Amino acid sequence: MPHRRRTAVTAALVMASAALAAGCDGIEIEIPAGSLPAPVSIAPIPSASAGQPEYVCTAVYKVLTEGAVRLAEHTVNDDAEGLKRTFADMAAEISAAGGRSVDAAQRAAAGEIADALAGASRQGDPKAFLNGDFATIGQKIDGTCT
Repeated sequence: MPHRRRTAVTAALVMASAALAAGCDGIEIEIPAGSLPAPVSIAPIPSASAGQPEYVCTAVYKVLTEGAVRLAEHTVNDDAEGLKRTFADMAAEISAAGGRSVDAAQRAAAGEIADALAGASRQGDPKAFLNGDFATIGQKIDGTCT
């Protein structure tokens, strides 16, 4: 496709999108929390570096990010048991990812995160953990990611 034709097509699409957006002012669309995928894909790529610190950090962050999306769905539905199951699943996944690390400090940090999530899965009010320590729990591993 010649360069001018691509430019014209792109400009036409932008103008059509703007026209549609202008006509939609005031319309609200509700989307259930669990119907959208995680906003960022940080899936680690399996390779020979699977036990290396950066790979393990990526795996832990992926679990936390995808878990946060599932937790949001359970929060919207006021499902305490769903929160507990999700915390337990996240703990198991992080424990497995951290256990593969070649760095002892990173294994310990991942273990702390997994222990905190496992504890949250046994709490009577898992929302307390979600609204408290969950927001900063990933920081425990940050210093080991180099």
